[in-house]
Amino acid sequence: MICINGGEGRTVLLTAGTHGDEYEGQIALRRIAHALTQTKVKGRVIILPELNRPAVVAGRRNSPLDGGNLNRLFPGDANSGPTSMIANYVTEVLFPLADYVLDLHSGGSSLDYMPVALAHRGRTPQQAHQIAELLDCFRAPNSILTDGKGGGGATTLYASAVAHGLAALTTELGGGPGVSAAGTDLAEAGIRRVLRQLGIAPEISAPEAKPSRRLRMLPPATTIYSSSHGIFEPLVKVGDRVRSGEPAGYLHPLGRPLDERTELRFNADGFVIFRRFPALAATGDALCGLCAEIEE
Repeated sequence: MICINGGEGRTVLLTAGTHGDEYEGQIALRRIAHALTQTKVKGRVIILPELNRPAVVAGRRNSPLDGGNLNRLFPGDANSGPTSMIANYVTEVLFPLADYVLDLHSGGSSLDYMPVALAHRGRTPQQAHQIAELLDCFRAPNSILTDGKGGGGATTLYASAVAHGLAALTTELGGGPGVSAAGTDLAEAGIRRVLRQLGIAPEISAPEAKPSRRLRMLPPATTIYSSSHGIFEPLVKVGDRVRSGEPAGYLHPLGRPLDERTELRFNADGFVIFRRFPALAATGDALCGLCAEIEE
């Protein structure tokens, strides 16, 4: 944990490595920590680039200690397993210190993801205004306000932060087993804009960015899942506009090479917001998800 304290002012909590195989945020927070040692800070910045350290060291989404998915265990339990204890520490110790929370994610080894910032809707007009301010400062290419019905719901770090009255957002910064340079740069630039706009690092350099495109997640029923173990052959890319009835790809069954492949089709219009990265898929794996533009 890195804490840079510049005295009176707001506190921002920055986390990455909630899932150990997501590296863009981990690198971006290291860059931010170095940058903040070279500029004036008013307020406080708390940085945890390896929040779920056992998972980071193992290069896994979940902790090797107890199999826990940290982003599904908030608000946590101090008397439970080690992953739940981390969630409890963040909730009980760090949230009370913070005004704003940014938890950086990417698709990791399993998903290729459209670059997007996501936030839960505020519970009060003031909180809603602060969350909107945070999204506008960060300026990811795409922004989504979510009702929390999918992707872990209320058990995620950023959802728990909102439940505790904070302004919070999370990100998806691309994906794959390596590092996306574009995703890393996006995270660093977004945080620089937030820190400058909030007056915490008023002199830090931050590139300008276009306003975000506003999107909404389509219901989980529009997500395509693998119906069996097989090899996923995609026919679309992340960001593609698709129509209901169009093919998303094929699933080739394992162990039955003469069986017909299964054709997978979309059941709604939208944009492909994520696509499974590995070709090998198990029953129940998410293969493609959709979002749509919000019409003004």
